[in-house]
Amino acid sequence: MTFRLLAAAAMSLAFAAIAPALADDAADHPAYWGSPLVDGGACCASLAEVRANIDRIDKQIVALMAERGRYVAEAGRFKADPAAVSAPARVEAIVAKVKALAREDGLAESVAERSYRAMIAAFEDYERDEWTRRNAGAATPAK
Repeated sequence: MTFRLLAAAAMSLAFAAIAPALADDAADHPAYWGSPLVDGGACCASLAEVRANIDRIDKQIVALMAERGRYVAEAGRFKADPAAVSAPARVEAIVAKVKALAREDGLAESVAERSYRAMIAAFEDYERDEWTRRNAGAATPAK
């Protein structure tokens, strides 16, 4: 047997070993514990239903992030240079506000904080890139 045939056979055996786990993951079997808590207990009767709702929410989150990104890019117009993008005090104020909102809405503060710190860092990079792109060859505004 050639190496390619051996590799293909090994991959087939490996897939055969994990296929039942993959199929089980996609199956609409009963929950292993607990009862539905979302939407007053009306959701969710299956893992597929849970995932459909997560996908729906992800679409909304991405749309809101895109809107936030447009405002982030706009903020760059008010910054003298890319170094002015970083505003540690502003970041801490946002994180404190988001943690308070998380408490009110029943979200773990740690999830809100970690998510926002990662998002803010990504948007800071984006704002610096946008500042540089938009100011390539532009004169410094008069003071």
